[in-house]
Amino acid sequence: MLERLDLVKVSPRRVLDAGSGPPQRALIQRYPGAQVIALDFAAEMLAAPGFSWFRRMFQRVPRPVCADLAAIPFVADSIDLAWSSMTLHWVAEPLAALRELHRVLAPEGLLMFSTLGPDTLKELRAAAGETRVHAFTDMHDLGDMLVACGFSAPVMDMELLTIAYRNPEALLDDLRRSGQTSARADRPRGLAGRRFGERLRVALGAAPRATFEIVYGHAWKAAPRAREDAKAIRFQRRIS
Repeated sequence: MLERLDLVKVSPRRVLDAGSGPPQRALIQRYPGAQVIALDFAAEMLAAPGFSWFRRMFQRVPRPVCADLAAIPFVADSIDLAWSSMTLHWVAEPLAALRELHRVLAPEGLLMFSTLGPDTLKELRAAAGETRVHAFTDMHDLGDMLVACGFSAPVMDMELLTIAYRNPEALLDDLRRSGQTSARADRPRGLAGRRFGERLRVALGAAPRATFEIVYGHAWKAAPRAREDAKAIRFQRRIS
């Protein structure tokens, strides 16, 4: 995503890192004159050492804000660059989050995001069952959502990454350490049990693979044209 910023010309005064997770300094380093705001739903993430009062006093770190991405506590047209890395797939309603991001963006502001697509962990889904693996939104549906929210010139693309593991336990340990768990509402709530774990390892195979579909998107908030349209209407009325 940082490399993609080389292809666009933006000089933001205020940057929103939407769903920041642990402290990230990349945006501050890239835009040293901008105010960077780190927004996350998990207060524990924002209480990480990188956001300590000591570091905020002596170093430039993002300003932490604990809030829901579907209810961003900022006024409209207040953000120049909205940045969201690997967050949208956690949101129950991506359309609601995209609408909020469009609302807080200033005219001609840029939204840039990455998320996971439906082919992510398809091997695990086949082995464990549909309801035991998180569901992900298709790239084309996200593009339609951007248009529905009023974004202009949306660009969507994706890449597939396949990781090979030496055994099923290495794959499962990797997923545990990543903190990526299923948040789907219809997931089984009880403990799966030892027998399920054994069946899962057999179904994954001796040397399992894990696919990750990385979806990238960016779009602009168009400048309002209401005043120009109103002037044109008044001009037509005067002529008539």
